[in-house]
Amino acid sequence: MNTPMNTPKNAAMKPTTPMFLLIAAALLGATAAYAASTQADFDTAFAAALAAEKEAGTLKNQWIPTEQALAAAKKAAAAGDFDTAISQAKQAQALAKASIAQAKEQDTTWKLGVIR
Repeated sequence: MNTPMNTPKNAAMKPTTPMFLLIAAALLGATAAYAASTQADFDTAFAAALAAEKEAGTLKNQWIPTEQALAAAKKAAAAGDFDTAISQAKQAQALAKASIAQAKEQDTTWKLGVIR
């Protein structure tokens, strides 16, 4: 009698070869998709970062670290390291968005510090 309680340990948990191959193929595909950053991916990320930095510039609140991240992204892309370039571009975009938020916040909150 083979019930779940008295089956051998390995019989119930042994993966079949097709299932193993399916899992391996899925993992390899996901890894390949992640690692395959291209010039086009960088161009998209860099354009978004530049747009955010331009908006920060219109608010007169550009940060030096944002400029440094943009320069690092350009340098990495020129060297062909698109993973690093995209990472730096996304960092620059996040910094630019933070500077935009800071400018908008300070535009209204300064009034609270005025003595009446």
